[in-house]
Amino acid sequence: MDIAFSPAAAARVAQIAARQHKPAILRLAVEGGGCSGFQYRFGLADAAEADDLTVETDGATLVVDSMSLDLVRGGTVDFVDNLGGASFKVENPNATAGCGCGTSFSV
Repeated sequence: MDIAFSPAAAARVAQIAARQHKPAILRLAVEGGGCSGFQYRFGLADAAEADDLTVETDGATLVVDSMSLDLVRGGTVDFVDNLGGASFKVENPNATAGCGCGTSFSV
């Protein structure tokens, strides 16, 4: 599998999308920046693009563009809600280093 989309993340996407009257589609993109070189960007999407990989879990869809996929391949998109806060998180086996907040990484 190129990337996994956890049931917890899918449920959270569905919840957010329902409140905003949008499709339950979460876009993951990797951009340059952050304290470690690359950073993850999440947002709701209206539809998948032609070059996107799509992964469906429990009625919600994760979309990742081909360039970003090269940097997160083999990873998992999850949603965590704990004392530190609630957020989408990428477990990325390609990351060689990351920042303390978990939003940026290097390869």
